[in-house]
Amino acid sequence: MFFLIILIIAICIAIWCVTAYNGFIKGKNSIDEAYSTMDVYMKKRFDLIPNLVETVKGYAAHEKDTLQAVVAARSQVQSAGSEEERMQAENNLTGTLKSLFAVAEAYPDLKANANFMDLQAQMKQVEDEIANSRKYYNGCVKAYNNRCQTFPSSILAGMFHFEPRTMFEVSSEEERENVKVEF
Repeated sequence: MFFLIILIIAICIAIWCVTAYNGFIKGKNSIDEAYSTMDVYMKKRFDLIPNLVETVKGYAAHEKDTLQAVVAARSQVQSAGSEEERMQAENNLTGTLKSLFAVAEAYPDLKANANFMDLQAQMKQVEDEIANSRKYYNGCVKAYNNRCQTFPSSILAGMFHFEPRTMFEVSSEEERENVKVEF
C-alpha cells in the first residue's frame, strides 16, 4: 500500500513536470510569435519612413535636424543586434517620428498635400498596429514571467534555465513627454 501511494505521488509529480515544462515552451513560443508580429509592423513602419521624409523634405527643407534625426533613428533600428537593442532603437524612432509630425503641423501646405495625408494615415494605422502588438507581446511576457517566478513552477524554470523576458516599454522620461516644436 505504501509503495502504491509513493507510485501515485511520483506519477502526479511527473505529470506536473511535463505539463509545466510544456507550459514554459508554449509561453516562450507565444513570446517569439508576438515579437515576430510586432516586428512585421515595425518593418512596415520602417519602409514608410523614407517616403514620409522625402515628402516633408520638399516643404520643410530648413528642418534638416529633425529629418536627420529620423533617418539616424531608422538606421539605428536597422543596425540593432539584440531584442533589447532593437526595442530601444524602436522607442527612439517613435520619438523622432513624433517630432517629424510636430514639424509638419507648422506647414499648412504640407498638411494639405494628398501624398503627405496618405502617408500620415498609413503611419497612424501602422503605429496603432505596433501599439496593439506591443500590448500582446507584453501580455505574453507577463504570463511567461509569472510562470517563471511563481512557486512551484519557478523550481522547474530554474532547473531548465527558463529566464524571465524583458517587456517592451518606454525607456526614458523624455519619450513620455509631448513633443515641443518651437520656431
